[in-house]
Amino acid sequence: MSTSAKVAVGGVAVGLILLWLLPLWAVALIVVGVPVAAYLTLDPSQRRRLRRITRKEIGR
Repeated sequence: MSTSAKVAVGGVAVGLILLWLLPLWAVALIVVGVPVAAYLTLDPSQRRRLRRITRKEIGR
């Protein structure tokens, strides 16, 4: 199994556990908030580079 597949399976597992433990609005806040917070921690040059590359190149 590839690394990206392992990450995807882990993400689904964590999502299902969160749905079981927390209310739906809290899960939605976590699912949206974590990537937004990670994006905001990048430098402006890193944000430009991330916007410039395609999705296929992000995993390299």
